[in-house]
Amino acid sequence: MRIGLPKEIKDQEFRVGLTPAAVQSLCQQGHQVMVQAGAGSGSGFSDGDYEAAGATVVADAAMAWAQDMVVKVKEPQPSEYGFFRSDLILFTYLHLAAERTLTEALMQGGIAAIAYETVVSADGRLPLLTPMSVIAGRLSVQFGARYLERQQGGRGVLLGGIPGVAPGTVVILGGGVVGTEAAKMAVGLGARVQIIDINVDRLAYLETLFGSRVELLYSSPAQVAAAVPQADLLIGAVLVPGRKAPTLVSKALVATMRPGAVIIDVAVDQGGCIETLRPTSHSQPTYLESGVVHFGVPNMPGAVPWTATQALNNATLPYVLKLAKQGLAALEGDSGLGGGLNVLAGKLMHPAVRDVFPDLAATLAPV
Repeated sequence: MRIGLPKEIKDQEFRVGLTPAAVQSLCQQGHQVMVQAGAGSGSGFSDGDYEAAGATVVADAAMAWAQDMVVKVKEPQPSEYGFFRSDLILFTYLHLAAERTLTEALMQGGIAAIAYETVVSADGRLPLLTPMSVIAGRLSVQFGARYLERQQGGRGVLLGGIPGVAPGTVVILGGGVVGTEAAKMAVGLGARVQIIDINVDRLAYLETLFGSRVELLYSSPAQVAAAVPQADLLIGAVLVPGRKAPTLVSKALVATMRPGAVIIDVAVDQGGCIETLRPTSHSQPTYLESGVVHFGVPNMPGAVPWTATQALNNATLPYVLKLAKQGLAALEGDSGLGGGLNVLAGKLMHPAVRDVFPDLAATLAPV
């Protein structure tokens, strides 16, 4: 198969879909890889590294997109929609529940779009989402600590406190991978940490990890309403695969937070669980609403591309190799990979995405 690797164009997205090591694995199996010039530079990989791995470096995005399959990191941007065609396989993060325009473009282009975030492992995990969730969870506290600094518009709170001064309070909505990793970082800094989750079994598991170092609370509207006003850093970590997360924190509740508190919603690319939070960018990461600092960067792991690219490739490469060898037939023999299929030949395929856009499958067809 001929595989294209375009350069990411989302704001300050420095990750790349394939490392030179991954390219070498593909080339050793007889596949051809076309890498757009400069695609890996943000992650520390030169064009020469890709050529040494067996790839062909091509001049522009159009040449990379003109292959049988394109492997990316982030969802296509509007300037890339013109590259869609009916004989193309796209393998990348999509997060379509919050992207109606992209969903329509994928359908109209007739493309086969496979989303990392809905691929499922045999034990029910989301193996291609997990490595970025780990990174984003850890970064949420790292960024939160930064934006709590007074010079960044925050309250001027040191999360770990010092002897004689209370530490900051971190409230985490959701105890999955993101929430767990955020708690690890916050506990390490010495913050007071609360995790609120609706799954009692998950809370019991988290107790085995954190013991008494983290306050584990069952989620209810009353509990959320009690915790949010006390938060110096509020982290949204609620993910419903393929769907928009429920809104747990209303605009009115945000208004009860102290001026200079910080909100970060890691699932903002799926709509997030905080009413006032909207997507931002690495170039303009924050805004103030009700005196509270809001951070809504949807591609947080792009801030650490050297780490994130390698972590992502460790997870995606087995699936890339399978798709390269078998094409779409790979989806039939692997139900977990088949779960990644979101759009095919103008139709919405994933049940969760169909639930979000029930009108689209009936009204749109490939052109």
